[in-house]
Amino acid sequence: MKEFKTRRELLKEPVSDYRVYEGMRVSELIECFSKAGGFMATHIARAVDILEEMCVREDCVKFLSFPACIIATGLRGVIADMIRRGLVDIIITTGGAIDHDIARSFGGLYYHGEFFMDDIMLQELGVHRLGNVLVPLESYGPLIEKVTWTILEDIQKATGRKVFSVRELLEEFGRRISDENSILRVAAEQGVRIYVPGIIDSAFGTDLFTYSQLHDFKIDLFLDMKELADIVWEAKCTGALMIGGGISKHHVIWWNQFRGGLDYAVYITTATEYDGSLSGARLREAISWGKLRKRAKFVTIEGEATVVLPLIVAALYDRLRKKS
Repeated sequence: MKEFKTRRELLKEPVSDYRVYEGMRVSELIECFSKAGGFMATHIARAVDILEEMCVREDCVKFLSFPACIIATGLRGVIADMIRRGLVDIIITTGGAIDHDIARSFGGLYYHGEFFMDDIMLQELGVHRLGNVLVPLESYGPLIEKVTWTILEDIQKATGRKVFSVRELLEEFGRRISDENSILRVAAEQGVRIYVPGIIDSAFGTDLFTYSQLHDFKIDLFLDMKELADIVWEAKCTGALMIGGGISKHHVIWWNQFRGGLDYAVYITTATEYDGSLSGARLREAISWGKLRKRAKFVTIEGEATVVLPLIVAALYDRLRKKS
């Protein structure tokens, strides 16, 4: 936290009013956020500044982490486009994100619902509820199992291999997906590596296990760890956009501690800080662990990602377009 010695030094930036007008660009709105104050508005503006600087540095390895839930929403397309546009080098996510990407890539339809619905009724109708998103049974477990087994058989036949890292396996899956909004497909096309440290905690992970009971097939997580170790130890600069907490966020900051911490970090969360959880921990706490550099540029945004992230990304695209 910056310290000020005088009132004059402290009181330099007055709050100013702004107006929204027809035809206003998102980047112009974010610029107003930076000058007008407004609690999280200034944090969003700060996030765009940090991400812009992070993205224009050619020597900066850019991490993106997120939980499964947002891949069940239309934000999946936004993330796929971020990968396609070169804003991401490394993705760290959860097994459930792979579930949703595979399910939606192979015809699984998700539907709009409400947070307050009769869950007993939904269960009797064969419909899962993920917040206010409805996932029919046939669009999830059975579909993922069928697709996973079919693709695994094809991968082993084509490669002749018995042991894979998770990253290698996901890249092979991505090559066999035709959906242009699939994060697996776009990552495979762009050479973006996807790591899933908690892969077995998912329908996809369970299907890998059941497949292994009848085939000579194994996952080697240490291969993923070796790659991540090499990436962070060789990086001259690292930055991260972390959406939500849990294992995805922690894996990013955990590995970056071995190079002295992240140089840039933006964290979007809805979790509370007072319970001591990793999801609730603000980025400043990571400094005490050496996971964020003392002089790092960082900001924590307390907001819901399906609202906040599109605003940030739209403004970032506009900024980067002007620089090109």
